[in-house]
Amino acid sequence: MQQQSRRFKFWALAVLSVALGTFPLAVGMQQEKPSTRSVWRGVYTGEQAKRGEPLYRLRCASCHGDRLTGGESAPPLAGGVFLANWNGLTLDVLFERIRITMPSDNPARVSRPAKADILAYILSMNRFPAGKAELQYKSELLKEILIEANKP
Repeated sequence: MQQQSRRFKFWALAVLSVALGTFPLAVGMQQEKPSTRSVWRGVYTGEQAKRGEPLYRLRCASCHGDRLTGGESAPPLAGGVFLANWNGLTLDVLFERIRITMPSDNPARVSRPAKADILAYILSMNRFPAGKAELQYKSELLKEILIEANKP
């Protein structure tokens, strides 16, 4: 009877832990915290941002403006409003929004690598520093990069 009680408690704890997202802790496993780095640490190259500029002008500027300030129906992609909206999120969230919805008339028209180049240009226009490695277009890698409005 006592063993059944222990099993019940274990499974009750496991079910509750799954619901709370802490299951690995409940069964004694150490949960790893994903490593994140900031956009302030140079997550794209200058060359990549240069490649992204003409793509931005061709595919994005008609709605978001030549200076990324937004338009009648499109939000700004640079400046205080943009940074306030995305601060604290990771780049995968922004990239997925771009990938799935932009350009609004045909998102599939622009490839994932081209969208990564456009995002590098957007980062450069927000005065985040360039680095030595290109910004990737795989969401699992972009999840590791935190958008921070202010330099830490």
